[in-house]
Amino acid sequence: VQQISGMLMELFQRARLEKTGQVDPRATEFTLSLLAAMYDRSGKGYIKTRSAAAALIALSGDTLLAKYRAFFQFYAVPGGKAALITRGALRSLLTDLNQIPAIVGESCTLSCVEIATHSCFHGVPNSAIVEEKFLSWLRSEPAVLLWLPTCYRLSATEMVSHQARCR
Repeated sequence: VQQISGMLMELFQRARLEKTGQVDPRATEFTLSLLAAMYDRSGKGYIKTRSAAAALIALSGDTLLAKYRAFFQFYAVPGGKAALITRGALRSLLTDLNQIPAIVGESCTLSCVEIATHSCFHGVPNSAIVEEKFLSWLRSEPAVLLWLPTCYRLSATEMVSHQARCR
């Protein structure tokens, strides 16, 4: 938790420099509190860096494709010519990501994660997949992660303004 706190401080200090006045001074505290609520429910002071990174990526303002690629990079393992994501790594990713809606009472059961993993690897003879297969599966908007593109679309429309007048 202390290491993640240090990284968050640095992250938000940089953000404050780029976006003067737009970053709450307590952003580090709030974000760390959220991460602890999601990934350290027992209060042991330990959060997996990869889990925290997945949450930060998911909650970032980046494009969906950039988020999906970052998930792959964090959870993939080297596999000869290309990195691969295994069934176990996908389960870990989905479990980590599902802590986000769980914090607001919208949790998914373990069977949802298993069904999603099976659908991603459907027709795949190997125990791991390449990035393109992973991205293709995510673009199909699997039910277990439907909240992610929905939240992205909501945040993307916040800045839209229409030059129409209503009576």
